[in-house]
Amino acid sequence: MRRSHGDYMIGWICALPLELAAAKAMLDKAHDKLAQPPHDHNTYALGEISNHNVVIACLPSGVTGTISAATVATQMLATYPCIRFGLMVGIGGGVPSADHDIRLGDVIVSNPQGSFGGVIQYDYGKAIRNGEFQRTGALNKPPSVVLTAISELQANHMMGMIKIPDLLRGMLLRFPGMKQFGYPDGNEDVLFDASYEHDAASKACQACDKSQVVARNARGSNDPLVHYGLIASGNQVVKSAVVRDKLARELGILCFEMEAAGLMDEFPCLVIRGVSDYADSHKNNDWQAYAAAVAAAYAKELLSCVSVAQTKGIPTALDTGIGPATPARNTYRDADRYR
Repeated sequence: MRRSHGDYMIGWICALPLELAAAKAMLDKAHDKLAQPPHDHNTYALGEISNHNVVIACLPSGVTGTISAATVATQMLATYPCIRFGLMVGIGGGVPSADHDIRLGDVIVSNPQGSFGGVIQYDYGKAIRNGEFQRTGALNKPPSVVLTAISELQANHMMGMIKIPDLLRGMLLRFPGMKQFGYPDGNEDVLFDASYEHDAASKACQACDKSQVVARNARGSNDPLVHYGLIASGNQVVKSAVVRDKLARELGILCFEMEAAGLMDEFPCLVIRGVSDYADSHKNNDWQAYAAAVAAAYAKELLSCVSVAQTKGIPTALDTGIGPATPARNTYRDADRYR
């Protein structure tokens, strides 16, 4: 079947190559690449998930952050202007607390809270009276078709019908070379007291004081839990438990990441993050591949709950008035001409 740029309605954006690998591994079927205009420097993976045509793009290698995400999103919409909503899928730093038992390998999903659409740019705002800082950056919430699908998925999970573990097993069966994306046996999930800093003399935490480990009840299995709430996005890596907890108390956030805020002016987007660290000085890369895989698996499971017919019926991201509408439509006609 010959497809055109206008057949793709969901844009999936990753920040890291390992996130791209996990995304591509979740496709039910891969599609042939389509030509794109010269000014679009993205590299796309095209495919199908639960009858949805999905276009996947990754940020340039080594160039992360909100500006890079905004550039990738703008170019994606210019070439694929029929996209209805975006998925920002990858890893992030979890914020464990007494109210939220967040563990490495869990999934955090942006969810509207109060006046926020699900993501808040914690480092953007203005100084007001008495030295207070008012944050003004907030990501547009995804369309209702996505939010109702989340409600269905939450209900399914409450009934014990969670597909993420099976999707991960299926991924490893289809792609046996992705063993590093499996559950990281031997790498402990350790949370240190927020006041205890990592021993700078050691790359790993073997030399860290084990008496500073926070005691937590064991879970019955290694299967990830899914948490819904606010995700904090900004241009700086958070590697301080003190800063993490301070911002969490102020904003009620569950996770930190570095790209989603760049999509605020581009298109409605759901952010899905696998917890790869605790945003503290003890963070390392041991859980990144697995965290990327669980986030991608959640995205795939979610799309199985999203109606294709309803998605076709909602406005495109460009028609909502977000992003470069007129240039994008012109680019799309050129892209079709150069197929």
